Amino acid sequence: MHKSKKVRVVLFVLFLLIISLFMYFFSLSPEDKYNKHGDTSYTKYEKAKVLKVISEELEKDSTRGDLYSGSQELEVKILSGEHKGTVHTITNNVSIYLNVIAKAGQTLIVSVDTADAQNYLVSVYSYYRAPLLFSLILLFFATLWWLGGKRGLMSVVGIVFTFACIIYLFIPMLYRGYSPILASVLMVVLTTCVTLLLLNGWSSKSVAAIIGTTVGMIITGLIAYISGNLAHISGYSTPEVEILIVVADQTGMQLKGLLFAGILLSSLGAIIDVGIAISSSVYEVYLTNPNLSKKELFFSGLNVGRDMMGTMANTLILAFTGTSLASLMIIYVSQVSSNQLINMNMITIEAIQGITGCFGVVLTVPIVAFISSRIIPDFEKKNNLANRFQE
Repeated sequence: MHKSKKVRVVLFVLFLLIISLFMYFFSLSPEDKYNKHGDTSYTKYEKAKVLKVISEELEKDSTRGDLYSGSQELEVKILSGEHKGTVHTITNNVSIYLNVIAKAGQTLIVSVDTADAQNYLVSVYSYYRAPLLFSLILLFFATLWWLGGKRGLMSVVGIVFTFACIIYLFIPMLYRGYSPILASVLMVVLTTCVTLLLLNGWSSKSVAAIIGTTVGMIITGLIAYISGNLAHISGYSTPEVEILIVVADQTGMQLKGLLFAGILLSSLGAIIDVGIAISSSVYEVYLTNPNLSKKELFFSGLNVGRDMMGTMANTLILAFTGTSLASLMIIYVSQVSSNQLINMNMITIEAIQGITGCFGVVLTVPIVAFISSRIIPDFEKKNNLANRFQE
């Protein structure tokens, strides 16, 4: 038993290494580049240190809290890129929309607009936020590891793997013209399997959760696809469509299924949570009383799931609302009529995303409960027989 567990761990580590190497080399493979026409002009964003503030004329806007407007004359030294080490005197125009207040010794991000090898313009772009963001991420990972122990560490590995899948596999697949449906299904299967196996190992509850979650995601995808077609909504209905059409013409990216892929991906986290929670509850109930029938195990999982349905559905609705809050405020201020509001592309897209995600959560509960009630007893009985045979 102990030896077989070691073999499974080694095989799983090898699987992760193979997938990671594949994603790395896939991301490096040749692809058509957007907006490459042989022009000598380009813009790059580099780090720069403020050597001194030569002068400034700033006025605080009392109606908008701590925002300032005006200008600063700065002496900056570029710290990265092809112009590294050069010193420039630049004007930093401060406004409501570009409210970067520079201080001596501070590191900023500057845009370097290059016309040719000799002529380029340096201007303030943003604060240098990378150290803060990386510190927050590391602090979160450390807290997760500290409080969660081994499982917390496995959660960190799962998060890193999911992020790597998005950056090195999912987005490159979409950009290179692969089917968004194929890309999203691959993402769902990979992240579901790896996340659940990392957290619970190769166990009956992991297998049940993986199968149930995958089935729940397939149903969610079907509902989203059918609803989108009936509502005449696709990737061409998104606000960014004008830029994406130009990109698609140059790279072969498929826009129609892009919205579908986004819906699946945004619902995956909540559906995985529900799946593992239900399978774990059925697993614990079975261990407490192995004499329960499969029907009783199914209803025990269903009862736990009923408590989660409403909260997880609310989580999805609030998440979708939060991501589009600024747009919703504009709609509210504009006093849009009900006919226009209900039939707007943005509202229809958000509604379909929210409702299909909720469908996925709700339908995953009985699916995982049913699969768990069938798999867990048989799996555990076989394990017990194997243990007795080895003894």
